[in-house]
Amino acid sequence: MSHRLRKALVVVAGLLLLSACTGPKAEEKPAAGAGPVKTQPSGPLRVAVISHGTAGDAFWNVVKNGAEEAGRQLDVQVEYNSDGDPGNQAKLIDNAVAQQVGGLVVSMANPEALKTSIENAVRAGIPVITINSGEDKSAGYGALTHVGQNETIAGEEAGKKFRELGKKKLLCVVHEAGNVGQAQRCDGAKTGFAGDVQTLQVDISNPTDAESRIRGAVQTDSSLDAVLTLNSQVAARAVSAIKAVGSAAQVGTFDLNTDVVGAIKAGEVVFAVDQQQYEQGYLPVQFLKLYRDNANVVGGGKPVLTGPDLVDKSTVDTVGQYVQRGTR
Repeated sequence: MSHRLRKALVVVAGLLLLSACTGPKAEEKPAAGAGPVKTQPSGPLRVAVISHGTAGDAFWNVVKNGAEEAGRQLDVQVEYNSDGDPGNQAKLIDNAVAQQVGGLVVSMANPEALKTSIENAVRAGIPVITINSGEDKSAGYGALTHVGQNETIAGEEAGKKFRELGKKKLLCVVHEAGNVGQAQRCDGAKTGFAGDVQTLQVDISNPTDAESRIRGAVQTDSSLDAVLTLNSQVAARAVSAIKAVGSAAQVGTFDLNTDVVGAIKAGEVVFAVDQQQYEQGYLPVQFLKLYRDNANVVGGGKPVLTGPDLVDKSTVDTVGQYVQRGTR
């Protein structure tokens, strides 16, 4: 072998050895201006929670507590506002959109009145989660998901419970005119009860008149042996009304407060349908944070159910301690 050939082979071998000792070539970074690089949004998220609750309503105070606690835990700025008038609630939504909030949580007791405002929020790029009422309209309006109990199913459970107790004639007390969720509760109760069900309209903002109307109903028809109220504060009025006329009717209710807990313990209310409204405040804030930071959508196109959970004498001691602290 010639000297020149040996020298060439040595060079080739050296190159092969160098190639074997080096790892794969690192990926090159894109050149400046090659395209946008996605980054995670920074800074605290601002969420507007806008409900149809009326002033002083214990139910909505628990929803507010849940939303604000989620905000504290997740470093989210939560702003809670409410108005029982659908037109005024729509204006609150419009104001939140004008202020360019990062997320919107809305209860839809009167979906049609809020439709334009919610759709405007979605068009503005603001993610919306609906809560409590309006489940069947939520996806159509563009909301990410709905958080609450299915009102028809909850009503069926209440009606079924009264049927199991041997009741024959049920009065379902509606306290907010035009609230689709309350109509669904009474309709569900009719299905679950499978007996004679009547409805009575009262006004939650006039509790004295509400009590008077319930008293008149049970006094006029002594065959009424069950009264279903759709709100914990109305339940207390129903108990007073029944006592005043010496009726044998028993009261079941939707939602909890300290008065209802005491009434269940005393046997004056036989059960409460708890939709765990703390979750209706807490979970949407968490979901919007996940959506903003990680593009997560919870529910898979279906509502996230928070109830119903029936509370009676067997469970009231456990649940009651959380009602006392404002989280049930």
